[in-house]
Amino acid sequence: MKRAFLGLGSDLGDRSQNLDDAKTGIKETIGKIIAASSVYETEPWGFKSKTRFLNQVVSVDTDLTPSGLLGRILMIESQLGRLRGEKQYASRKIDIDILLYDNSVMEEASLTIPHPLIHKRRFVLVPLCEIAPDLTHPVLKKSIKYLLKKCPDKCKVVPFHSKPLSAKL
Repeated sequence: MKRAFLGLGSDLGDRSQNLDDAKTGIKETIGKIIAASSVYETEPWGFKSKTRFLNQVVSVDTDLTPSGLLGRILMIESQLGRLRGEKQYASRKIDIDILLYDNSVMEEASLTIPHPLIHKRRFVLVPLCEIAPDLTHPVLKKSIKYLLKKCPDKCKVVPFHSKPLSAKL
């Protein structure tokens, strides 16, 4: 079994349900989810949007190869209504990125592992640091908590609560 870390994001429709549906698809077709971060509400990254994203990171044990994992992710996204367009950064019902795959390093036309922008995105680093702070980035040779500390991204990443928190009396 290999350990993969996947980044989940949604800013269209019922964002929280979209993340739950993605996790169901992951469990059914990819492998056992070992850990899941809290859900965070984040500003869009790389484009302007009127809506905020919900983001989460999960770690999963899988027997799939990296390309097999990508194929299953694309299938899950498609089943959940993701329409891949020409724009790289745009609003979407669901987005699932392979962040890390064991300690693998690969660069192919369709897939780069580790994800080349991990260290530049707080919406990835904050939830990833929650579940794997001491994990070492296989290319940068730095821990996730170190990368978060040094991250140049200033976008807001705040815990998301789907239900209002009740005030303590």
